[in-house]
Amino acid sequence: AVLTGAIWFITTIYSKEYFQQDRNRNRYYLFMLLTEGATMGIFLSADFFTTFIFFEIMSFTSFVMVMHDETKEAMRAAHTYLAVAVLGGLVTLMGLFMLYQKTGTLQMDLLQQFMAQQTDKSAFYGIGALVFFGFAAKAGLFPLHIWLPNAYTLAPAPASALLSGILTKAGVFGIVVVSCVMFGTDGNWGLLVAVLGFITMFLGALLALFSVNLKRTLACSSVSQIGFILTGIGMCCLLKSAGQGNGLAVRGTFLHMVNHSMFKLVLFLCAGVVFMNLHQLDLNDIRGFGR
Repeated sequence: AVLTGAIWFITTIYSKEYFQQDRNRNRYYLFMLLTEGATMGIFLSADFFTTFIFFEIMSFTSFVMVMHDETKEAMRAAHTYLAVAVLGGLVTLMGLFMLYQKTGTLQMDLLQQFMAQQTDKSAFYGIGALVFFGFAAKAGLFPLHIWLPNAYTLAPAPASALLSGILTKAGVFGIVVVSCVMFGTDGNWGLLVAVLGFITMFLGALLALFSVNLKRTLACSSVSQIGFILTGIGMCCLLKSAGQGNGLAVRGTFLHMVNHSMFKLVLFLCAGVVFMNLHQLDLNDIRGFGR
């Protein structure tokens, strides 16, 4: 919540100059604040249903930030973003219904106690996968990352900074809760998350290498960094299932979440400065701008 507040504060100051001549800036500010409220709701929630409600509000309010420029490409990117968010939300909701039927609660602390008493967690794998799906879609996990490169590229720079720095972390928050609260001592679940994280890490970096648009490169890099974080989450479960201390994995995962949020904030705002000056983001056209 502190990180969210700090990043929103910096981005709001930056937005003043970025949207100086923009006719839709008041609409942007309104939906930016609504998105912040929804994001805070996610991070301060104590049960899955509250998380889900705020998660869906965040998807709809941030949609307006993605389509802000109202170009044909921006509208298409925003529709893809919304489609993935709605589909992910529906799958997660189905998983939450099944989870409530099995456990009788959606409170995170009570779920942790319930799951700790289960000797065989395999009966919950299907439910866990459904809940995981929606959060993974928002985090930009491969192959659900399809919305991410275009949305980041075509959204205004301050919106891209928020999407990358904070909104993907809302998805990661859900993944952390599913993995560490429900399957914290399950090695099979930890291995699945680690493998998905490794694939996302590798393919995100590969996509970034083949991009010639500055913001698209940063977007694909974000996919790769989410993969790093997921690998850490997977290791938290794997180490705990092996009866070893997972403190190092927990600290590393948390540190990289903060690290990625802060660095991507700065990088996307720098990309915005380049765009404000040159109205170009193609790396071949802006070559030499640093001088």
